[in-house]
Amino acid sequence: MAKPESANLPAAETLCEQLAGELRPRVGPKTAMIGLYTGGAWLAERLHKLLGLESPLGLMDIAFYRDDYAARGLKHDPKRTKIPFDVTGRELLLVDDVLYTGRTIRAAMNELFDYGRPESIALVVLADRGGRQLPICAQYCGAKVEVPAGKRLRLKRGEDGKLALALESEKAAGDAA
Repeated sequence: MAKPESANLPAAETLCEQLAGELRPRVGPKTAMIGLYTGGAWLAERLHKLLGLESPLGLMDIAFYRDDYAARGLKHDPKRTKIPFDVTGRELLLVDDVLYTGRTIRAAMNELFDYGRPESIALVVLADRGGRQLPICAQYCGAKVEVPAGKRLRLKRGEDGKLALALESEKAAGDAA
């Protein structure tokens, strides 16, 4: 019997620990973290705790900033963006779960600049699945993952709080970001 495709994916919990180790030397007094709903927020919550960041965690829902908003519409209950600190002059760690086309990150940066002018923005992702449509890359990446055609890579959080990567049909998951 063949293993399910998701069995071949890297362990999200291990990748999270590795990312924390890679980020630790970069953390300074001006460092702040912002996670993108939903999977990026889960990852940011975990990394924020592992790194012991002093500034509170920021969370963003970039739905209204997407360049395909008119075509996609609002398919979910939007969360409120909460950035409980001044972004101006900060060294921001922008956290998302899966980097794909780059459009989500472009939208996040557009929204961030509505809040101020950070000193820098570094992108932190658990997985990079390739397929970029914009010139965006992660400065910190847990793993590069090949995703079969017609599939979408998603981060899931179990009832126990553990994170896991999973493959879904693109049709079942809706449009990939």
